[in-house]
Amino acid sequence: MTLNLNVSKNIFFEGLNALQNITNKRGTLAILSNILIETDKDTIILTATDLEIGLQIKIPAEIKESGSLTLPSKKIFEIVRESGSSSINIIEKENSWVEIQAGQSIYNLAGISSAEFPEFPEFNKDTFISFEAHIFSEIIDKIIYSIATEQENNYVLTSVLFEKENKNNKFYLRMISSDGHRLSVMEKDVAADINKLNLNEITLIPKKGIQEFKKFCENRDNVQVSFEEKQLVVKDENAIMIIRLKEGEFPPYKTIINAIQLTNKITIDRIPFLESLKRINLFTEDIFHTIKFEIIEDNMILSSQNADIGNAKDVQKIIYKGEPLVLGFNCRFFIETLQVMESDTVDAYINYNNSPCLLKSDFDDGFLSIIMPMKL
Repeated sequence: MTLNLNVSKNIFFEGLNALQNITNKRGTLAILSNILIETDKDTIILTATDLEIGLQIKIPAEIKESGSLTLPSKKIFEIVRESGSSSINIIEKENSWVEIQAGQSIYNLAGISSAEFPEFPEFNKDTFISFEAHIFSEIIDKIIYSIATEQENNYVLTSVLFEKENKNNKFYLRMISSDGHRLSVMEKDVAADINKLNLNEITLIPKKGIQEFKKFCENRDNVQVSFEEKQLVVKDENAIMIIRLKEGEFPPYKTIINAIQLTNKITIDRIPFLESLKRINLFTEDIFHTIKFEIIEDNMILSSQNADIGNAKDVQKIIYKGEPLVLGFNCRFFIETLQVMESDTVDAYINYNNSPCLLKSDFDDGFLSIIMPMKL
């Protein structure tokens, strides 16, 4: 059948915008750069996939003739974004071409047959648990910055470990990330009965999947979540996202945490510490961002030097009872950690020279970060 529909520009734009990061614009399969448009009664279903993540969104529309086709994701998005009209009319022509009418503007755009678009993955409709969406947003915010990048060439660490736990008669969800140089852990107690959440022994969500999961939860009150053996499914009444899970062995993060004794504590005001680090970072080398920490009595002396531009030094007041310490750390790692924390003061645990630093606070409940030292 030949597709013919009218749709609100603003509603269509919101749907297309949500799909932009899913489509694979640099891949070898041209169809993955396209969005599938299907009609269903008085709605259209927009689908995008890169074969690792699939997102399907339903939006209201006036359907004159039913049908399905695919259009280039970026180009249809740009057309709708720049349109001055309040509604968009899409009419299918021969050989998957479409005519797009937006006010006085008319565009002819080449599509690809919907028969070439990958099937949307199947999932079990009976295993979903309802959660408040902000729970996942808050957890992901605290750990997303320390996921390894693809350039670091560690397959497992380019993902997040997801866990559930029942302790002290409460249910907890936990996410852990690491790039090999730092480790972040965030957990929150939830009202839902997570015993029904069918996690694998090791459940790994890829970095792009975590980023899209967070976006999905934004501006939503509640989401339905289901874990199957090889995929995570998140949905509400108008959208479904399916994320393919990774396989592998995540580092034994609990062993790493337990190796740091919480005895040698340094307490420091978070915002002044963060601002000082940003200043000192101006004089670090671009690659490693190495700075020197000198901890003596009630002073933390931060310093950096760059062979090309000079050096910097700053002093922060601290509460500390231990022996003097001298260490090197990546300044950027401290900045990124302190930026996701919310407390007025931070506790840093450093047991000896050249030992890791564990950061936590009473206010940032459920969160901790470990940063490995660097040679000076």
